[in-house]
Amino acid sequence: MYSSKEYEKFIKTAYKGAGEPAASYAMKRDGEHYHKGDKGLWWQVKFRDDNYSKACPVTTDNWEIWIPPADPQPDPNKLTPEILSELAFNSTKLPTPPVELSPHADHLIVNLGTRVKLKGDFDRVWTTAAINYKGVRMAATTVATPVALKVEAGTDDADPQTCTYDLVKGKSGYTVNSKDAGCNVTYRRSSGSGTYPFKASITWKLTWTDSADPDGPPRQPSLPDGLSTYQQDVTVKEIQAVNR
Repeated sequence: MYSSKEYEKFIKTAYKGAGEPAASYAMKRDGEHYHKGDKGLWWQVKFRDDNYSKACPVTTDNWEIWIPPADPQPDPNKLTPEILSELAFNSTKLPTPPVELSPHADHLIVNLGTRVKLKGDFDRVWTTAAINYKGVRMAATTVATPVALKVEAGTDDADPQTCTYDLVKGKSGYTVNSKDAGCNVTYRRSSGSGTYPFKASITWKLTWTDSADPDGPPRQPSLPDGLSTYQQDVTVKEIQAVNR
């Protein structure tokens, strides 16, 4: 706030005729010769909240402080796009896989391949964290793109017990249809009076960009993959046939 000469003038003007402890404070600064001839500046401590309702917590040790020139140290509390990307990442909600089985979950048949597909529009999701306050404008957007569907039959008596499909971008979002994928779950034994816990999981590729635009260029550091899961009980029946 002040050079050495400006600070000397400030002290001799502002503290003229002042009582204690201000008088001793002014004498202390005069004894320091206001750091005249030294490189640096005098800074005045300020503290406030937005409506100026709190007092400035200063003492005679820090009413003004002398700061020599130095390389500025990184502020550990400085807001950055990376921090906003972490906020957006933590706030991103991944949808449950909208899995549809054919035949339906309560009508699966032993030795009959089960087709797996995603019903409805299923697309990437994104979340933006942003600030626009007192001239500071900054944003980061986390984008989650579905890349793979993994299904687990829920029993050792299935072929295969697990199966993974790559998701492809279609007209209405990402999809998979196992009809021609060569990767259908086939149950080899009836579930009897019970069920099998069929499980579906979506792996999401997470990226972020330093803007509110989800189509902006991806930035580093990279983000860990996401995972969303869905589980349902399936009934597998065995069709009995008479061979004559």
